[in-house]
Amino acid sequence: MTQDAPQDTATPPHAAPNRDRDTRPFPGGIHVPLVTPFTAAGEVAVDALEALAHEVLDAGARGIVALGTTGESAGLDAAERDLVTDVCARVCRERGAPLTVGAGASGTRASEAALTRLAHRQPVRAALVTVPSFVRPSAAGVLAHFERLAEVSPVPLVVYHVPYRTGQPLDAAALRALGKLPGVVGVKYAAGGIDQDVVALLGDRPDGFAVLAGDDAYVSPLLAVGAQGAILASAHLATERFVELAAAWEAGEVSRARALGHALARLSAAVFAEPNPTVVKGALHALGRIPTPDVRLPLLPASEKSVAVALKALAELATDPVGAGGA
Repeated sequence: MTQDAPQDTATPPHAAPNRDRDTRPFPGGIHVPLVTPFTAAGEVAVDALEALAHEVLDAGARGIVALGTTGESAGLDAAERDLVTDVCARVCRERGAPLTVGAGASGTRASEAALTRLAHRQPVRAALVTVPSFVRPSAAGVLAHFERLAEVSPVPLVVYHVPYRTGQPLDAAALRALGKLPGVVGVKYAAGGIDQDVVALLGDRPDGFAVLAGDDAYVSPLLAVGAQGAILASAHLATERFVELAAAWEAGEVSRARALGHALARLSAAVFAEPNPTVVKGALHALGRIPTPDVRLPLLPASEKSVAVALKALAELATDPVGAGGA
């Protein structure tokens, strides 16, 4: 999930450090990065967004994420981003659920401005902030970037490590250094697989630093090696089964977790057959959960074939009580 906020530098770049933010560990479990549904007229479909938030929480999701890549944050204007945040915050207040909001930009000053917008939007639990993209700073520069943001942010930070989008890989030592910063409470790890760095990180994880799976197809093996939870676009669909997967690994039910993980990986592969969130929006529309499958340019709606494949994988999960799907 990228969060390319407008380059708004109206906020003073040297705001005072925030001493009152939540210092509790970031909650594990399954968090759903909500799509932003649109009406036929191209406006944010507020009622559908609110309903989606309630639906995934009803199905057992631990929390929701607003304004991530899945929410098409880069395609929304400032008023729309505020609207989406306010709708999700209202639901989370009603439900007592944690809300994470995508914020940040490639530049540190612009990231500070984006984070400042969250100051009066309770109950925002954390901000999901990407490693700076395109500019490709050194690891020391990334650390200095997050150190500055952690000093001034009104909410704790979850680092979004997604090198195939940002062009900035970080090794375990760099991630561990980020995890030791006061105010940094977790990382969404989306490196495109299970690599030696995440294994090393999980083997020596800083206290209070949650590692959250961010690549949907690899959620099961990441949970197996010790991730505390996940942020998954696929969990719009079959939310209960992703929650069941996390619970099975936590309980040490290896055979059940492995079988269900294989089945959910097939669903995730179908959901990501075209650029996110096009297929998940197509499936949600086909299921009557959002009014249109529309996305904002430069994205285009998913093909009927890809949506049909995703719906087939979802139907197979619904009819398989174990989740083995023939695996």
